[in-house]
Amino acid sequence: MKRATRGFTLIEVVITMALIALLASIAAPLTETVVRRGKEQELKTALHQLRDALDAYKMAADAGHIEKSLSSSGYPENLSVLVDGVRDLRDVKGGKIYFLRRIPRDPFAPPQQDIAEVWGLRSYDSPADDPRSGEDVFDVYSQSRLVGLNSIPYSEW
Repeated sequence: MKRATRGFTLIEVVITMALIALLASIAAPLTETVVRRGKEQELKTALHQLRDALDAYKMAADAGHIEKSLSSSGYPENLSVLVDGVRDLRDVKGGKIYFLRRIPRDPFAPPQQDIAEVWGLRSYDSPADDPRSGEDVFDVYSQSRLVGLNSIPYSEW
């Protein structure tokens, strides 16, 4: 007596592979969008942290808690000052005020780029539509040339 062999026919295997390929082609752009949204959220968070630290520095300078020359705008001369700290004029023991633990990285910047060069810097004297660096750091922006999912370039966030 002959037993029937069990298994899949060639047609069944081809149809299964075609369905898997179709599902993978649908899922690939979706995962790319999810990854991009995650990077956009990181960029928003980094910009928020940096801008909050710049504002806190300006408030401390205006309140007389840190040294400020008469000719300065009250903003830091570079981003490193926010991490390194500045002398607190209220503390007789010479303590410092720190505004950031570390400078966050732009998620759209090349990973090999130095953290000091990741962000575009806008000085207080620079117009918003043409940001330029100068004697102080009034604002930061992404130097990425990519456009966000909301159709706004990352450099304008």
